[in-house]
Amino acid sequence: MREETREQPAPLRSGLTTGSCATATSLAAAKLLLTGQRDDAVDITLPKGKVVQMRLEFCRLIGECAEAGTLKDAGDDPDVTHGALLYSQVRLLAEPGIGFVAGSGVGTVTRPGLVLAVGEPAINPVPRRMISEHLQHLADACGYLGGFEVTVNVQGGEQLALKTMNPRLGILGGLSILGTSGIVRPFSCAAYIASIHQGIDVAHTNGYTHIAACTGNASEDTMRRVYGLPEIALIEMGDFVGAVLKHLRKVPVPRLTLCGGFGKISKLAAGHMDLHSRHSSIDLPQLAGWAADIGADEALQAAISSANTSQQALALAHAAGIALGDAVCAHALAFARSVVPAQVHVEVFAIDRQGGIVGQAGVQ
Repeated sequence: MREETREQPAPLRSGLTTGSCATATSLAAAKLLLTGQRDDAVDITLPKGKVVQMRLEFCRLIGECAEAGTLKDAGDDPDVTHGALLYSQVRLLAEPGIGFVAGSGVGTVTRPGLVLAVGEPAINPVPRRMISEHLQHLADACGYLGGFEVTVNVQGGEQLALKTMNPRLGILGGLSILGTSGIVRPFSCAAYIASIHQGIDVAHTNGYTHIAACTGNASEDTMRRVYGLPEIALIEMGDFVGAVLKHLRKVPVPRLTLCGGFGKISKLAAGHMDLHSRHSSIDLPQLAGWAADIGADEALQAAISSANTSQQALALAHAAGIALGDAVCAHALAFARSVVPAQVHVEVFAIDRQGGIVGQAGVQ
């Protein structure tokens, strides 16, 4: 009898960043202007030296400009820009140098605190460097001594940007052209953590002394209701509380409120920096121990230890008059304080699934 073998899942496919797309399309357009050569695909060199070929959807002359476009391929990453048409228009300039313009669907920086100055197109430093290096290499090869104006566009980018952190960061009118390696790693946490850091930086630079880091929409709604905080002061941290706490060592905002579901706050209370179920779990016996510290009898401790969920454990404690929510928040507060600088005032809220507050600690 033939033994069945378990099929191994295929490895996730990497993609290319919007910065790589902008580099390829800018290069193709500039090459058409300088050489008359119309390419179907171009090779670009990524920051770490890898050469990749990118297929073009079009490469054409429009008046005194040339433009080229490609479809953004994010691989297996759930990127909002996957499949979007990114195209660059290039115009030759008499003077040396490269200027960047935010075209249709590319945002403009309107708040200080980001790596780009207010008024600049949201084309980040590494993509700018990639485009500049490729165009300069082309210019040298062609003996061209003038400059380039590069306008980057993303079809539908203004609508896609509403699904990103850009509006909250003050990047208006479209998407950012991003990338540090040129490659999109599927389900990478790096981009999310970078957006958390950017959110804190922007709030701090714009003079906000109180920010609230929230695990999701319900906790954000609670912070709006309790404190009336504006969007710029609300940090969508998801499961990455460690990214918030560690960044405050560099940017010590005077007041930090942490808000999340009771289960996630109980993980923080246990000293976990990543609250996702893949990396941390709820310790029910520990919850029982904290309940014992504030008066829970042995029967209640046993019931909490064997509860199906943290919400059930909380309900059991509440029915017995044991303020487990506050106790968990107090432990979460103690851990958070151990990470951030002493001058940062921290407070913690735990909420239920309806957004009701079930525990708090450190509240002024």
